[in-house]
Amino acid sequence: MAWIALGIAGILEVIWAFAMKQSEGFTRPVPTAITVSAVIVSFALLAWSMRTLPLGTAYGVWTGIGAVGAFLVGLLVLGEPASLVRIGAMLLIVTGLVLLKLTTHG
Repeated sequence: MAWIALGIAGILEVIWAFAMKQSEGFTRPVPTAITVSAVIVSFALLAWSMRTLPLGTAYGVWTGIGAVGAFLVGLLVLGEPASLVRIGAMLLIVTGLVLLKLTTHG
């Protein structure tokens, strides 16, 4: 159950990052409200998952999901550039996430 909560927390991290970009420096109320709400729930789920999972694993996976997810949103939604180096860097992060999952009990 902790892994499911952590996955949802990571997805919410992507949502709040995208909403924060759309808030234009917190000047637009709806994206700002989405950002704040998603941050609160994401942190709560992260904290809950840390009751079972090791700190380094939980935090690493949470930030990794956020980094890779935000990267994909940037590419697919915002039209950000996709160079081989950027894609390679994200593949390294994904590899690290998989290794953390495979080597962690809980």
